[in-house]
Amino acid sequence: MKSQMTGQKMFMAGKWVGRQRTIEVRNPQDNSFIDTVPAASQEDMLQCIEEAKEGAKISAAMPIHKRMSIIQKAADFIEDNHHTFVFTIAREGSKTIREATKEVNRSVQTLRISAEEARRIHGETISFDQMPECENRVGYFQRMPIGIIGAITPYNDPLNLVAHKVGPAIAAGNAIIVKPATVTPLSALLLAEAFSTAGLPAKVLSVITGYGSEIGDTLVTHPAIRMISFTGDYETGEQIAKKAGLKKLSMELGSNSPVIVLKDANIEEAVKATVSGAFWAAGQNCLGVQRVFIEKDISDLFQKKFIKLVNKYHVGDKCLEQTDMGPLISETQAIKVENLVNEAIDRGAVLLTGGKRDGAYYLPTVLTNVPDECLLAKKEIFGPVVLFYTVSDLNEAIKKANNVDYGLQAGIFTNDIRKAHEAIAKMDVGGIMINDSSDFRIDAMPFGGTKHSGLGREGIKFAIQEMTEPKVVCYKLS
Repeated sequence: MKSQMTGQKMFMAGKWVGRQRTIEVRNPQDNSFIDTVPAASQEDMLQCIEEAKEGAKISAAMPIHKRMSIIQKAADFIEDNHHTFVFTIAREGSKTIREATKEVNRSVQTLRISAEEARRIHGETISFDQMPECENRVGYFQRMPIGIIGAITPYNDPLNLVAHKVGPAIAAGNAIIVKPATVTPLSALLLAEAFSTAGLPAKVLSVITGYGSEIGDTLVTHPAIRMISFTGDYETGEQIAKKAGLKKLSMELGSNSPVIVLKDANIEEAVKATVSGAFWAAGQNCLGVQRVFIEKDISDLFQKKFIKLVNKYHVGDKCLEQTDMGPLISETQAIKVENLVNEAIDRGAVLLTGGKRDGAYYLPTVLTNVPDECLLAKKEIFGPVVLFYTVSDLNEAIKKANNVDYGLQAGIFTNDIRKAHEAIAKMDVGGIMINDSSDFRIDAMPFGGTKHSGLGREGIKFAIQEMTEPKVVCYKLS
């Protein structure tokens, strides 16, 4: 496995290329040096797009069985090099070794599902004779690849979120150019190595490393790019939408996910799930639990049990099996979270536990009585902070949960099926988990949100729908 090579070169239209100008990749835990990657230029991106034009034709012409075989072999490669993938995620990002292991396992499933869904890209027959004077026409539509997809991926899931774009794109017969997060490019380059080793034809896939400010606009605005698949924050997504022009957009833009806990819930299960949901990957999780609305009869008990479990969390070295939570992606991000918490406390919020920073580490933090005007109450924190609210009933919980600009996923804990269905009907989110945390997800389900949480849906089958378009065929019979 050429992990050292791919840590120094980018995958440009099927070739490993280096550049004199490089970007250092560092471990956020101690800022130690890991490797360098090329700092691609605008000219590099333009060349890559030109190559991808041919790659799109090659990919579209590949028979389904070949696409399936290549994707399955890429998944095999990840399994065969499991430790390298896990170790790379854990070093360059924020995840603990246990969290990185789960991500690698999920990425294998993401690719295997992509291979299977390739065989299920179906069209439909059309009854043209539903219109008068069209009785002598028969036909159908079939789904066709759209061409070149530009994918921009974040640092919090540096392998699986790349796989969620690359797997469906290739399954659908497209070319794809990936611009991974600047701070976590190594996992994406390993995925490129997996596809190269699996026999993916040149020019179909590129993973271009560099600064978004230098190459991002070229990828987003180029007319040959027919779709942008972006995972990141709302502000960046809004700028992409303004610049992109006439092309498809698929965007997952985060959230400040709510969980409702009613008095008839299993409190032990609710506590365990919400603690995990709040502090997985140091809270850098678009589905992470940020706001918990607890029915007043059980509020004190739930809070005590929650804090007791949080205080048992082991925060430390990411590569130790016993570690529950590692650092944030950078000290800058930890300072940002610290400032948000301090602002809330200054405005009257009550700190129940945590609230301390050491470099890029920020302790799991719980607040209550957070004023509505605080940024913590309105925006996505993207850090290990959760807010408690006591509510009188389900209606109040739903009203407060909906009173934000986001709507990705939510959770509700209750044993009353009527209340569960009331929440399903009234909560303005893309997904609702019953008796589970908001951060539950499987890679085959449709994934996306309402309001500022994004456009379109990911999840392999649904991503393929976004990455293809119907072509109508009609035969006029003599």
